[in-house]
Amino acid sequence: MAASYNGSNITTNQTNQFVQPPWRIALWSVAYSFVLAVAVFGNLIVIWIILAHKRMRTVTNYFLLNLAFSDASMAAFNTLINFIYAAHGEWYFGEAYCKFHNFFPVTSVFASIYSMTAIAVDRYMAIIHPLKPRLSAKVTTGVIICIWSLAVVLAFPLCYFSTIRTLPRRTICYVAWPRMADDPFMYHIIVTILVYVLPLVVMGITYTIVGLTLWGGEIPGDSSDNYHGQLRAKRKVVKMMIIVVVTFALCWLPYHVYFIATGLNKRLSKWKYIQQVYLSVMWLAMSSTMYNPIIYCCLNSRFRAGFKQAFRWCPFIKVSSYDELELRSTRLTQTRQSSMYTLTSVFSHEDGSAPLNKETAPH
Repeated sequence: MAASYNGSNITTNQTNQFVQPPWRIALWSVAYSFVLAVAVFGNLIVIWIILAHKRMRTVTNYFLLNLAFSDASMAAFNTLINFIYAAHGEWYFGEAYCKFHNFFPVTSVFASIYSMTAIAVDRYMAIIHPLKPRLSAKVTTGVIICIWSLAVVLAFPLCYFSTIRTLPRRTICYVAWPRMADDPFMYHIIVTILVYVLPLVVMGITYTIVGLTLWGGEIPGDSSDNYHGQLRAKRKVVKMMIIVVVTFALCWLPYHVYFIATGLNKRLSKWKYIQQVYLSVMWLAMSSTMYNPIIYCCLNSRFRAGFKQAFRWCPFIKVSSYDELELRSTRLTQTRQSSMYTLTSVFSHEDGSAPLNKETAPH
């Protein structure tokens, strides 16, 4: 997402005004490489935990899987390339990758934040309206496909208008908007609203309502014997997701402020320290891809058990019988009857998340 606009900041000057000493490039290289390694490795483990353990295949976790995939892809395909281009001011990777490099980050960020939004809405429905039908496997898959389809539509102009330009001393990758004076700034405002402001407002409203319900009163429709255990579990899930959302918002806020500021005051792009500012805000934005696996491991016992299994080859990692039980055990619940249907719920998810079966009935 960053390089899409940085092409206009590195501009079409024939000489490169941003030349850094080797030691500074080395330090930035270590910082960006660390993000790449942690993000890709951590999110791949999250994907494995969800796919390899049947008990983890819930509606919420499949949205988390989509989030992990988009974060891992962003880190793998864009983090280091963004850094190399920003640090050297020269494009080494050809026109095809220039188009992909400008297109994919917006697509990935859109998929990430709307996966979080889908989780927020799902949590809202599970806690505020627990007796209403939950998402089925088909609907969940359809929502994920819809998220990626809308992301592609939003990012398509970046792919279409991206090009490279060979100057006497270097090659640049940039977005050649039809109206270079106005289009880049207007597009970024639209992107900021659609992939930052709007979803954060939706999640803020839903989690506020859910939080008031979980911490301020009883859950509607829930009068079971293990009410307090379910309440604690639901609170943990909501708290974890709020931390995920706040982390994302804080990581991307300086990035959006940077591009709005440089769009309003174009002289800032010539400031001698602007490259260091850009590398800093871009690193913070890219680092958003590596925090979620750490958050899951710290705040969710099942993900923590999954990470222990993934690292069980380490001599200091011990997988207990409790960890095995967290991922493998199932709990049978009572068969509930009504005048309309009889339902046996095989998997009981105390946090209210529905198992991702072909059809999910209300519970």
